[in-house]
Amino acid sequence: MRPTRILAAAVIGALAVTATACSQTQHKDDGKKDNATQDSGPKKKGGTVTIANTAGQTWPCNFNPFNPAVYNTSIGFVYEPLVFVNTLKDAAETPMLAKSYRWSADKRKIDFTIRSGVKWNDGEPFTAKDVAFTFNLMKKQKATDLYALWTTAGLQSVKAAGDRVTLTFEKAAQPYFYAFAHQVPIVPEHVFGTGAAAAHPETWVDKRPVGTGPFEVDPCTPNNIQYKANPDYWQTGKPYLQKVEYPAYLDNAPANLDLASGKAQWGSQFIPGIKQFYLDKSPDNHTWSPPVLNVSIHPNLDPSHKNTSNLKVRQAISYAIDRDKVSEIGVGGQEPAANQSGIVTPTFDKYYDAAAVKKAGFDKPDPARAKKLLGELGYSPAKPLKLKIITITGYTDWDASLKVIKEDLKAVGIDLTVQDLAQQTMVSRLYTGDYDLAYYAQQSSGPSPYYELRQMLHSANTAPLGKNASTNWQRYRNADVDKLLNDYASADEKRQTAIVKEVAQHMLDDVPVIPVVESVSWFQYNTKDLAGWPTEDNPYAQPSAYTWPDTGQVLTHLYSTSAQ
Repeated sequence: MRPTRILAAAVIGALAVTATACSQTQHKDDGKKDNATQDSGPKKKGGTVTIANTAGQTWPCNFNPFNPAVYNTSIGFVYEPLVFVNTLKDAAETPMLAKSYRWSADKRKIDFTIRSGVKWNDGEPFTAKDVAFTFNLMKKQKATDLYALWTTAGLQSVKAAGDRVTLTFEKAAQPYFYAFAHQVPIVPEHVFGTGAAAAHPETWVDKRPVGTGPFEVDPCTPNNIQYKANPDYWQTGKPYLQKVEYPAYLDNAPANLDLASGKAQWGSQFIPGIKQFYLDKSPDNHTWSPPVLNVSIHPNLDPSHKNTSNLKVRQAISYAIDRDKVSEIGVGGQEPAANQSGIVTPTFDKYYDAAAVKKAGFDKPDPARAKKLLGELGYSPAKPLKLKIITITGYTDWDASLKVIKEDLKAVGIDLTVQDLAQQTMVSRLYTGDYDLAYYAQQSSGPSPYYELRQMLHSANTAPLGKNASTNWQRYRNADVDKLLNDYASADEKRQTAIVKEVAQHMLDDVPVIPVVESVSWFQYNTKDLAGWPTEDNPYAQPSAYTWPDTGQVLTHLYSTSAQ
């Protein structure tokens, strides 16, 4: 079982420092028609979708969008951002609460034109003042500034005037667009500016969330969240569906059964033997899980770990692993094989340099080369190098993957011991550097590979052993890589693509991380009565029910075919 990963606030805060990818398209005040409310044609309202996604707990009925433990059931459903950025489609943008924006020439200032005629679901009008309030609350209450906008990003002021909101930064801020425009949920001043919500906005229990989104919570119980359509939603005619049911599943088995039977229509988890168990049960059952990140082996590069800090050892591990076999046996082919450059394909194909991967010898497994490298260090299958790798107990797909990896490494002269640890224990050891090897994935993606590469490789994201490293857990430090990643912000799109390829070359040269399979946005869907799902041919949003604010895009596209 691999449950949805819900990060603790402290971890989100650490990750926030690196959330700096650049949105590569802009929706400016250019006179173009606002396409946020456009659709292929009128549709009748009606129908229900039931989500089957294992949370591993009952629902706390808290929808506070500043609380990382619960915001994947609030953002997208109830709360919305200024702009939606599609990470699966060249960072294409959909205007949301901001109908347009314009950057200053030096990219230090951005003016948003806020949408008029929008209401909060309690009937109060939504205005530019609510937007300014949200960002200024994050300055006042630092625990709500989950993306470090007022610190790392250098946000200096946020002011509202009429229908405009202006964000001013101390330096060029375009790389932070994805964070402040796409990931920050806008909240109502008349709720979060009074009482307990104002005093402790990050811990306040938001039981009846007041948002601008397509759905309202009505009701929530520990066993099920029921959302009903917002009758005054600003996108004319939407949502088409009138109800969303979100049962609380404690483990995958009942959730997978409900998906296979059609009782639930929207799944977001790993299903072992998916063809026989799910797809063959009905022609209406489908799956499409696009890759967005890497699941990788993170070697400890601190010199005190003399084996994993040795380049030859890391190269040997990467050459020895048959990634296609790990994909097929470990995850039933549902997560594709990764590559040593770290570029997720086909999602980010334009950044992938296949020739460079081949030149480095990482285009296919090479156990003979791995044996030679280990032999130079005095190791062999008869006299193996002993290493340990930590992982999370209960992630059966990761356990199955590591079983394949263990056999591959045994054949070349590495005796790998897999240590299954409780999630909190494993994450603590990972962040403090108390490990030789770790099997894990970054927890946030972005509209280009820059996001993940910066998280993994920038020295600003690491720390001495014993201290928490935010995302560069392996303790990689390379001044050339830091400069490339820093230069990305001021580069044009062509140069940004080149920078990503140059950073990927360091992944091939230095092997600081060893990607194994590509982590996907898990998605199963049923078309018996529901249409409008995101698909490979129409990837308008990440399809997982736990990916926010993408859930809002999916929910405003879905409709019941029987209601038409």
